[in-house]
Amino acid sequence: MDVTTQSIPTRDTGFSFEPIIRPGRNAWRRAKAEKLAFLIDGEDYFRRLDQVLRLAERSIFIIGWDFDPDIVLRPRDPDGETLGALLRKIVEEKPSLEIRILVWGMGPVYSGKSLKMFGKMDWKDHPRIFLNFDFEHPLRASHHQKIVAIDDRTAFLGGIDLTARRWDDRSHAIDNPLRRAPDGTTYGSVHDIQTIVTGDTAKLIGDVARRRWKKATRQVLSPLDMPGRNPWPADLEPALTDCNTGLALTEAWKWKGHRGHREAIRLTHDALKAAKHHLYIETQYLASFGVARTLARRLRKADGPEILVIVTRESHGFLEKLMMGHNRNRLIRRLKRADRYGRLRVFFAAVSDGNGGEQEIIVHSKLIIVDDQFVRVGSSNLNNRSEGLDTEADLAIETSDPAGRRAIAALRNELIAEHLDAQPAEVARIVAETGSILAAVDRLNVKPRGLRSYDVDADKGETESLVGTGIIDPKQPFWPIPEIKAGLRRLFARLSHHRLL
Repeated sequence: MDVTTQSIPTRDTGFSFEPIIRPGRNAWRRAKAEKLAFLIDGEDYFRRLDQVLRLAERSIFIIGWDFDPDIVLRPRDPDGETLGALLRKIVEEKPSLEIRILVWGMGPVYSGKSLKMFGKMDWKDHPRIFLNFDFEHPLRASHHQKIVAIDDRTAFLGGIDLTARRWDDRSHAIDNPLRRAPDGTTYGSVHDIQTIVTGDTAKLIGDVARRRWKKATRQVLSPLDMPGRNPWPADLEPALTDCNTGLALTEAWKWKGHRGHREAIRLTHDALKAAKHHLYIETQYLASFGVARTLARRLRKADGPEILVIVTRESHGFLEKLMMGHNRNRLIRRLKRADRYGRLRVFFAAVSDGNGGEQEIIVHSKLIIVDDQFVRVGSSNLNNRSEGLDTEADLAIETSDPAGRRAIAALRNELIAEHLDAQPAEVARIVAETGSILAAVDRLNVKPRGLRSYDVDADKGETESLVGTGIIDPKQPFWPIPEIKAGLRRLFARLSHHRLL
């Protein structure tokens, strides 16, 4: 059963379920996923990706903000090869396979990590491995999608790039010898989420990859039509099958004569407005005052939903601390003032160091769960630039089927349990008893690892965005400077050709 734009009765309750996904408004296109699973944290994603990459036959697209060929997808395996070595191995084994990697053009400059892909060229020195840099963005915009598409049959989409400092396991222990960058430096705990899908939804994600490749390289590639079973990890149980999905995009508005795309931010607002009982949000940034206005309206209503937000408190760099940090505090203060009925909790996640101290777990995920009927996973942060400047892709999953609803509730309960060092069954039991996800947090948030309240004085301080926010965190392009971009493109092409980096 495909979701239409008309109300449909749910099978177990009888009340009408108004679909959130609406192509033409908040979704670029809609499709049905044959299988879908949620991959929580980098270890789960990288392991599943390793399994499916080895099953590729004709095409692999890797589209990302950053890319590091020296990461290891299976760090627990002493024989685990680097990602670059794996790609080289499988392309040599399969004569029909082509691998295309598209990385944000300023990634090598901005992050410093992408420069490593030029250090050893052996992995990509093959006629069927194509590495390109994406400069087709306005000034100060980035390519931010995190996509891997395989044979138009299986795809991964979410918040995790194939680069350094993304791998972590579910324990998020402070001391983990496996959590090291390729250069050997350790890094802190990080939490994120990715999806794996097969069927028409995977084809749709493949269309996004080809579309982006065409914009960056001017090369037109045709979709694949491959018979047989869609690649899927043999030991992975799908969370949902034959489920309704929509793909929402963000592309710069009215740049180079193009209309652009803003389905993703419309999808976010429509999802927040649709919640009846529970809103569960994980977000790296909480700095969109448009989103804050929508949440505040929900909090002021007597019959509005509970809202549980898990955010990253730590900020990196001067501008991020100045703009994102201060705006986050002002935004949370605004929400707390609107919380007339005590239905809001804003937390950051922390893990004990075993000596009476603790360390924050960086929440890098971009996730919204509405009741037990809707999930949005993708690359869009809750900040201005993800609304209309950067290139984003979000996958929405929606269901009125009882089994699908149980799967979405199970995802929410599993995530809450992970943050509280508890069992998902404990969370589910308390939610069933009380009808409240906040009650589950209040009861189970008693261990050294847990959720810490994001303390902001609600009575004192500003609630409007900082002056200059539109410059540091813009919603739309300033003006294009094509001559600079063209020069950068020529420079990187020359460096790649001569292997000077």
